[in-house]
Amino acid sequence: MDINLRYDMKNYQYIFLDLDGTITDPGVGITGGVLYSLEHYGIELPPREELYKFIGPPLMESYQKYYGFSEEKSVEALGVYREYYSEKGVYENELYEGIPQLLAALKKAGKDIVLATSKPEYYAKMILESFHLSEYFTFIGGSDMEEKIRPGKVDVIRYDLEACGITDLSEVVMIGDREHDVFGAKKIGIDSIGVLYGYGDREELKKAGADYIVETVGDLEKLLLDGAEKLLLCDV
Repeated sequence: MDINLRYDMKNYQYIFLDLDGTITDPGVGITGGVLYSLEHYGIELPPREELYKFIGPPLMESYQKYYGFSEEKSVEALGVYREYYSEKGVYENELYEGIPQLLAALKKAGKDIVLATSKPEYYAKMILESFHLSEYFTFIGGSDMEEKIRPGKVDVIRYDLEACGITDLSEVVMIGDREHDVFGAKKIGIDSIGVLYGYGDREELKKAGADYIVETVGDLEKLLLDGAEKLLLCDV
């Protein structure tokens, strides 16, 4: 269990959750789509594990960052990627252990659960519905299909806040496994919780400035419902 970075845990009303690497493990589906697109361009295929860095950030951003694609070529690559993802990759997804129980507990406690993902909203809804989780969410927010209207996590968070009519940012916390989740939260002015069971690591989340860091879904539930003090006591 990780040591929290702060001890003044608030009683958050609005729980904003990332999808990939936080609710589900999308490793096979996303990397499968990226491999499919790289093969399309005749690029030597790396080991699947090297493409885990594509999980979390907007895909167009990753094509440009890791393969030097121009913006125009990234748009094209995104289309090729989705030839695979829309038919197969979207279903190559697994729930992290304990997620249904976490969502049920938060809902029972009267929390508003909101999805804030860089994945297109269309796919996010498909995934949550396939796992019968949609009922737990007050709102499901994601990017548009072209990643142009809401290209980054900060844009998605702002979109969710407006859609839910949230004005008191002290009542909101953003939870995710990558630095983009933390950066997005900081830019908006809300707290963040980093999770270590996804695709980010401790160093990445601490460097980004996560307010809290937890190792497991169980730890996350304790932190959100019992507070930082009880979580620390559990670690004694």
